[in-house]
This record gives sequence, structure tokens and C-alpha cells, in this order.
Amino acid sequence: MSDKTAVFTTDAPAPMPVYSQGVRKGNLLQVSGQGSVDPATGEFVFGDDVKGQTTRVLQNVEAILTAGGASLDDLVMVRVYLTTRDHFTAMNEAYEEYLSTRTPSGVLPARTTVFTGLPKEEMLVEIDALAVLT
Repeated sequence: MSDKTAVFTTDAPAPMPVYSQGVRKGNLLQVSGQGSVDPATGEFVFGDDVKGQTTRVLQNVEAILTAGGASLDDLVMVRVYLTTRDHFTAMNEAYEEYLSTRTPSGVLPARTTVFTGLPKEEMLVEIDALAVLT
């Protein structure tokens, strides 16, 4: 059986003490849900701009993937959580812009988008992801 290891990087926001930024077991890497927190300041950024928040969230996800030995091209599943359906189009635009230029295989990951409440009032979007490394 392969070891289970926590993945950590200072290039993404520090996790709360009750979870890891990411967990790798074998060739699987699960990235915890990320908000639009700037890792340098620990502050939420982009206020009411869901497109800006989405880009910052994806930067955080990518940093954790990199720390775990993966890339955006290794993603097989992404879950997006939005606070309102009204933000879907802007989130989708930022998501497409970010991933389409960073996925050399041309195969985007599967995705689910859910509309729900999020842990912090500042959060308009949260994203978690699953990668498979070869």
C-alpha cells in the first residue's frame, strides 16, 4: 500500500489546522477547497469580482498541484462552489481562460458546479480538485 502524505506550499494559503492543503496517496492528489486568499497576505482578494476571485482560486489550486508533483493537465475532476447562479458566466469565463492555456493535452477535467453557501462571507467561489499522476 502506498503512503498517504500531506502536500503543503507557501505559494497557496495556509490551511486551517483541521485539514491539509492537499493529500497525495499513490498517484492520486486531492486538493482541498480553495478560496480567493492571497497566500502572501492571508487576505481575501477581489471583493465582489467573481472573475478575479476565480483566477486567484485557480492559482492556489495550481500551486498545491505543483507542490504535490502534478499540474493542471493532471486534473481529472474539479468541483466549483458558487454562492449564486448569477456568478456562473463570469466564473466560467475565468475558468476557461485559465485552464485552456495551461492544459497542453487539450483535455479539460470533468467538472461539477454547485450553488451553495460558503464558509466565509467574502467567498464568492471555492474550488477543489482531484489529479491523477502518471
